[in-house]
Amino acid sequence: MPARKRKLLSPDPVSEPSEPEPRRALQQTRPEESGRIAGTDREELRSVYFPIKPEPAAETGPEPGGRLGFTFFNQPCVDLARAFLGKVLVRTQADGTELRGRVVETEAYLGGEDRASHSAGGKRTERNVAMFMKPGTIYVYPIYGIYLCMNVSSQGEGAAVLLRALEPLQGQNVMRKLREAKRREGAKTLRDRELCNGPSKLCQALDIQRRFDRRDLATDAQVWLEDSETPGSPGTGVVVSAPRIGIDSHGEWATKPLRFYLHRNTCVSVVNRDAENRLQVTDRYGDTARTV
Repeated sequence: MPARKRKLLSPDPVSEPSEPEPRRALQQTRPEESGRIAGTDREELRSVYFPIKPEPAAETGPEPGGRLGFTFFNQPCVDLARAFLGKVLVRTQADGTELRGRVVETEAYLGGEDRASHSAGGKRTERNVAMFMKPGTIYVYPIYGIYLCMNVSSQGEGAAVLLRALEPLQGQNVMRKLREAKRREGAKTLRDRELCNGPSKLCQALDIQRRFDRRDLATDAQVWLEDSETPGSPGTGVVVSAPRIGIDSHGEWATKPLRFYLHRNTCVSVVNRDAENRLQVTDRYGDTARTV
C-alpha cells in the first residue's frame, strides 16, 4: 500500500455501521495472536494493507517551536499510535486560554482488513471521509448521539489513531467547567486525573467540537500537537500494548494488541492487568523489546 493517500472522490451513499456496544470486561489477548508491536527486535503486525516500517527519526521530529507537522503524522498507523504517547495536545480558546494535555493512551484502527475500523473493507461514508484524507487530518465522530471522539489520520487507506486519554497539564479549572457542563447537577467534583481519562471525556475537557472534523492538526490555529515539554517525566517511557476497548463483536480483531498506553500513568482510561503482568515478566529477564 503506498504511503500517500488517494485523492478522495465524492463517495456513493453508504450506510454506516452501528456503534459497538461498550463492554466493561476486556477481551483477553491470546499468546499466539498478541504479536510484538514495537522496538528494534519486534515481530511486526502482518498486514497486506499496512506494512509497518518506522520513519527515520529526522523526518518525524518536531518543527521549529515544538509544533509537530505533517512529517510526524505521515507514519503507518501503529507507529503513529505509539508516537503520539507523551506528546502534548493543545487547544486554544477564543480568549487565548490554552488547554494542554499529554497523550497517554491511543488505539490504532487500520482500515481495510481491520473489521473494527469505521473504514473496514475500504468503506467510505459521509462520516468517515477524514480517515481517507492526508495524514494529520482530524476525524471527529459522535457516539450514542451525544458524545464525541477524536481521531487523527495516518498513512494507510482509511487508517486513523483514536486519542483515548490525556494527562492534564494546563487549564485544569477550565477543563473541569467544560466537563461539569455535561454532567448531572450535584455530581462529585472531578479530580484532575478524571478530566480526560476517556475518548469522549478528553473531547469535552478540551472543547473539541464536531466542526473540527476534517481539519488539519498540523496547521490548525485552534488545536495542534507539540513535542513533549518534559520528556523525562515519570510514566512516559514504558508502553503497554493491549486489545482495544468496546469492540468484542469483531472476532479476532478484538484481541489484537492495538491499544497503547503509558505504564503506571494514572490518567489511562482502563488498565489491562494481563498485559502488564506480561510486561513485568519481560522486565525481570531483561527483555524490554516489546515495551519500549
